[in-house]
Amino acid sequence: MFVLVEMVDTVRIPPWQFERKLNDSIAEELNKKLANKVVYNVGLCICLFDITKLEDAYVFPGDGASHTKVHFRYVVFHPFLDEILIGKIKGCSPEGVHVSLGFFDDILIPPESLQQPAKFDEAEQVWVWEYETEEGAHDLYMDTGEEIRFRVVDESFVDTSPTGPSSAEATSSSEELPKKEAPYTLTGSISEPGLGLLSWWTSS
Repeated sequence: MFVLVEMVDTVRIPPWQFERKLNDSIAEELNKKLANKVVYNVGLCICLFDITKLEDAYVFPGDGASHTKVHFRYVVFHPFLDEILIGKIKGCSPEGVHVSLGFFDDILIPPESLQQPAKFDEAEQVWVWEYETEEGAHDLYMDTGEEIRFRVVDESFVDTSPTGPSSAEATSSSEELPKKEAPYTLTGSISEPGLGLLSWWTSS
């Protein structure tokens, strides 16, 4: 679920931080820049693990700050495909079951990846597993807040870097705001025995 990623960046330290230890200042600046941010094709950055190398620092004309090229390792949330995770149901919609890990919310289990047969209860706004028993079908509800075990089956990165407006966008109505996309999303599945709500598989 968490991996160590080697990174390189040039860190700017303002003059008023020169009295501090260089490593402490660099660590603070790196966490300000990266913590809780998604790096494209890398994952969700959590925190700095360690600094492995500091190159020479430079002060450029007109800028009293120091600029240091830093080699470091960062803790990143990036589960591998087929990894089993446990989260909580954040909500349900016709698009599927939305799951949260507490620090990461962009997880969707689409309808075709639920335990089958499944149906969406419009009145309750929840997905229901119509579990077949000898006595007939028994409805198992996927309620908000319930713990759910799922398998990671896909991931998607979207480059959300700001870009200039295209000519088509310039002529469109200013009221039509583009839909904000999540930079990193996971797709899950519970369509196999042992996956789904933890309460389903807890022995009585």
